[in-house]
Amino acid sequence: MRHSLLNHPQFYVTAPQSCPYLEDKQERKLFTTLYEEDGVALNNSLSQQGFRRSQNVIYRPSCTDCASCQSARVKVSEFSPSRSQKRVLSRNKHLTRNLKTPWARESHYQLFNRYLDSRHADGGMAGMDEGEFSAMIEETPVNTRLVEYSIYRDGESVPVAVCLSDLLQDGISMVYSFFDPDLAKDSIGTYMILDHIRLARESGLSYVYLGYWVQDSPKMDYKSKFMPLETYRDGGWKTLDPKTCNRSTSVLDRQPVSRQVAAIHLP
Repeated sequence: MRHSLLNHPQFYVTAPQSCPYLEDKQERKLFTTLYEEDGVALNNSLSQQGFRRSQNVIYRPSCTDCASCQSARVKVSEFSPSRSQKRVLSRNKHLTRNLKTPWARESHYQLFNRYLDSRHADGGMAGMDEGEFSAMIEETPVNTRLVEYSIYRDGESVPVAVCLSDLLQDGISMVYSFFDPDLAKDSIGTYMILDHIRLARESGLSYVYLGYWVQDSPKMDYKSKFMPLETYRDGGWKTLDPKTCNRSTSVLDRQPVSRQVAAIHLP
């Protein structure tokens, strides 16, 4: 039985490897496993402490000489779209949103491959086969939905964007999203975030979790456009300064792993 894992999960740290976001940097991750019987509570608790889920693993950066990666979340009640974001909402208002169970479909896999070929051909997910894709979608011990955006074409509903999203106690976590690259001109990636903010507001939730914002990484700069944005640093959530994008490093992430684990609050 694993009834004690909720209060006593085992944490591990990965070996150093090249950072995918910052040149000449090495990354390490502190992680633990989520199980069916305690996954929901543990995912809620750790997500509120800057962790991020991937399948049945939840992790947080644990780099020894860098704390650039900071978990980010949008404060839903205070968010107001900018003029350009309002135009994005208008351009994509024809899309239909559907919440579905996390079950991989052939149409999703084809869309995923088109997305990778266009935008991340050299990334870590390139070459992922259908079985691996299905595992990414379906191996979840928490409350997960596929948020599918579709258009009507030739009399049938066709998915053009998909986001794997976790439903948390206080918000929605956008785990991974992909879309038809032909719709990039309509800023459909931005639209999915805006619609998740709308979905969180409709559901009475406080935050939309966007994963990690990485200082000095152009790939992640788009997240700072959803103000007010909070990032997890120095052991708590702090508002990111919209003018300077406050980039204070986290003392917690520079501590030995044993002290990092000791500082984690469990449900």
